[in-house]
Amino acid sequence: MERRLVIGLNIALTALVGDEPHVLCVKRPGGWGLPFGRFDPDEHRTFEVALRDFVERQTAVPLGYVEQLYTFGDKGREAPRASLVSGDESDRIVSVGYLALASEATATSLESAQWRPWYTFFPWEDRRTKGGPLPLIEDRLTAWAGDDEARQARFAFTFGSDDSPWAEERAIDRYELMYEAHAVAEAHRDRDGVDGPELFGEAMISDHRRILATAIGRLRGKMRYRPVVFQVIPDEFTLSDLQGGVEAILGFSIHKQNFRRGVESAHLVTKTEKTTQRTGGRPAAVYQVGPNAELKTAIGLPLPRLKP
Repeated sequence: MERRLVIGLNIALTALVGDEPHVLCVKRPGGWGLPFGRFDPDEHRTFEVALRDFVERQTAVPLGYVEQLYTFGDKGREAPRASLVSGDESDRIVSVGYLALASEATATSLESAQWRPWYTFFPWEDRRTKGGPLPLIEDRLTAWAGDDEARQARFAFTFGSDDSPWAEERAIDRYELMYEAHAVAEAHRDRDGVDGPELFGEAMISDHRRILATAIGRLRGKMRYRPVVFQVIPDEFTLSDLQGGVEAILGFSIHKQNFRRGVESAHLVTKTEKTTQRTGGRPAAVYQVGPNAELKTAIGLPLPRLKP
């Protein structure tokens, strides 16, 4: 039987809803997944043309800023079947992942499409408050590592330790460690061919949670050298709005005064003459994007590293 190469396109479209990062998902028979479709070289001039076409058809949400993320071509990644309507389960499926940002979570008219919170799929990535599932996850991974020094070192590196601070951009490393430790449902599904327990975080179809983890890590990493956060907030905002958006994406809290001094001194924001009184307290100044906040500017946000 001739084995065909099928090129699929996946997109992690992110927007803030309040102080929570959300990703646009499409409901499939096997669960939630990222919008995806097959690239047809006879119909589509470029990958991006195909991407915009099927995303708007699947979700009724137009795309704005888009960048290519990664190519997922590992042999066997199609074992849980990405359902690309290729017509043959023997086809080799290669996915080209994309990251897209939106300034608002545009409502979709399709029942199958929904904005879903990042941390529904990756609860261990949100460290803004104490508690949550992280202690249980660490207990699970400690048991998995046992006396194996290589596993212990990998656990410490990815989840942070006294010698290795928590690095927010290592989201894919943490997910892959969770997968290897069979602490996520996909590991059971891919190994046994059946759905396992949910364990930690909600499962996604195929390897879409891996693709989303890669997108999260990319976006977090870019914030240190490009002010991309301005792509996911309104044109006018308060400094509290800005900090809340940054913290939501990073997954941890940052020092208020240091952050405000940093963005103002770097000319990433410009104060307008407007004020707002949303919370009933003192009026807050309204800002807009400053002269150094263009994506081409090699100026990142003043972001600390999280101490474990």
